[in-house]
Amino acid sequence: MLDAEGIGRLHCEKGKLEESVLTRINSPSDLKKLSVKELEQLAEEIRRYIVQVVSRKGGHLAPSLGVVELTIALHYVFDSPKDKIIWDVGHQSYVHKILTGRRREFITLRERGGISGFPKMEESEYDAFGTGHSSTSISAALGIAVARDLLKEDFEVIAVIGDGALTAGLAWEGLNHAGEEKRKLIVVLNDNEFSISPTSGALSHYLSRKLADPTYLKIREEIRKHLTTKPGGEAIITLFKKFEESFKGFFTPGVLFEELGFKYVGPVRGHKLKELISTFKQVRKANEPILVHVLTRKGKGYKPAEENPRSFHGVGPFNIETGKPVKKGKITYTEAFSEAIVRLAENDPQIVAITAAMPDGTGLSKFSERFPERFFDVGIAEQHAVVFAAGLATQRLKPVCAIYSTFLQRAYDQIVHDVALQKLHVVFCLDRAGIVGEDGPTHHGAFDISYLRHIPNMVIMAPKDEEELAHMLFTALNTDQPTAIRYPRGEATGKGLPDEFKSIPIGTGEVLKEGKEIALLAIGNMVYPALSAAQIIQEELGISPTVINARFAKPLDELLISDTASTHRLVVTLEENALCGGFGSAVLELLSEKGIKTPILRIGIPDRFIPHGSASILRDELGFTPEKIARKIKDRLSRE
Repeated sequence: MLDAEGIGRLHCEKGKLEESVLTRINSPSDLKKLSVKELEQLAEEIRRYIVQVVSRKGGHLAPSLGVVELTIALHYVFDSPKDKIIWDVGHQSYVHKILTGRRREFITLRERGGISGFPKMEESEYDAFGTGHSSTSISAALGIAVARDLLKEDFEVIAVIGDGALTAGLAWEGLNHAGEEKRKLIVVLNDNEFSISPTSGALSHYLSRKLADPTYLKIREEIRKHLTTKPGGEAIITLFKKFEESFKGFFTPGVLFEELGFKYVGPVRGHKLKELISTFKQVRKANEPILVHVLTRKGKGYKPAEENPRSFHGVGPFNIETGKPVKKGKITYTEAFSEAIVRLAENDPQIVAITAAMPDGTGLSKFSERFPERFFDVGIAEQHAVVFAAGLATQRLKPVCAIYSTFLQRAYDQIVHDVALQKLHVVFCLDRAGIVGEDGPTHHGAFDISYLRHIPNMVIMAPKDEEELAHMLFTALNTDQPTAIRYPRGEATGKGLPDEFKSIPIGTGEVLKEGKEIALLAIGNMVYPALSAAQIIQEELGISPTVINARFAKPLDELLISDTASTHRLVVTLEENALCGGFGSAVLELLSEKGIKTPILRIGIPDRFIPHGSASILRDELGFTPEKIARKIKDRLSRE
């Protein structure tokens, strides 16, 4: 087991006890003192360390285990932080963090006040660019490379991107521009799912090393320069290029990247340190855009993750021996959505489901198994997902587009232009709305009410529990306009799903508790905390507040809210969304239009990015617990 510093002191190999290598690594410069054998031992120790920590904290396990040798080789060959390594998404950055001075802090992974699960510029000078959403690395790396050249500085820029991230259009926009710019830039394609067909065998590996050899690259360039000055030289160059591409295309999948302006190198075996180090030493000498295609295996070194890398992509705490998750309690909102959409689809063949590379995370895996012909995983391509759904809707199908709240931000224009403007019946199911916890500011679903509410034709709902989520999904599927349902990450109330589904009249709230003087207007997962806060107020002040489940952020129940505000001395709005432009803002706008001057206290996410940490701790800090809601109300009343 690991000690408090997060590392074992001894390493056992073939019956011989040896001092741990990892305890000697405090920065990348320490790697350069090690032999290849010691680097291989280091890789084993890092894997054990990551498994130990993630088994307790949760996190992105399989991606990180797959890039251990790759990360070691990059830091061994290049000189970070002077050389800039940009990690796409960040799911694969754990090894990078361990090697760059955060070995001891790694045991605080994703804790409040601990290190982030993603690259974060303010956390370390080694984190050259912050990444939590995918496919940004190439564009960012090109920007850094151009700035380097304009400022006449000298350093390497390396973007590490996974094959999954290449399903996003942004990655190809970056590749296209980088190829046109012809700047010195290295893109490392971490291919762990074989989505770009690799060619195995000794000849391919030999060819890859030869194509990366600086002597070959230099001769190739000299021949080109010489031929351009000779009559008929361009024709010879064209013929040579076609021969070279045909030759490589037969053995390697690099022609596409060559056409985009990159020198292609690969495939390189991503768990062979000698091969990786040799390749990177060669490509760093080149003076053009180069793409290094590295083949890795997700979950490498931990059998459960190797056998089921999809389940171990992002995990909660689990038992190391069995790989089984620590037992959880109530049904989650994601599971409730999963069960509800399957039940509804059994009776409605027009329902189709779409996700952007997150069938497990969004709960659509069961749907995909039950209705494979009606399920579409479009890859990390949220913009395409939304327009694809719009196209389906024009043909009278009922597309359900299930995407995390934070990821739907990437398709904002498509929601406006391709869905809402045409009033197409697309249902957006926004998982992870509100505070998500340990993944932090890149993943909190803090803005969806705000970025959807001002779009004409949109309906926005948020359920108070899993039963209401099922009714809202049924309602959304049986309306005729764009509709969004937002719901949180984690356990639901335990109420369970209804036996039968029923429609909720669009734009209607419900009074859960009749009272006086104070009115609590809550939406989504703030409804039950509002009820508990009302009980505290009643016990401590002798005032029995009214509690309303708003249900809709748009359209509001104007009559109910206006009548309630007119008959109470204080209105309190509660939402797990940004206060700027959120539900509380909508209520303020309504009352202003009606000329109702009742004071309003808005409780929600303030105008700042919320850090990572457990959801319970963050909600307590934000004042979302019943006790702190009641305290805020009492403080406001004392100032009236």
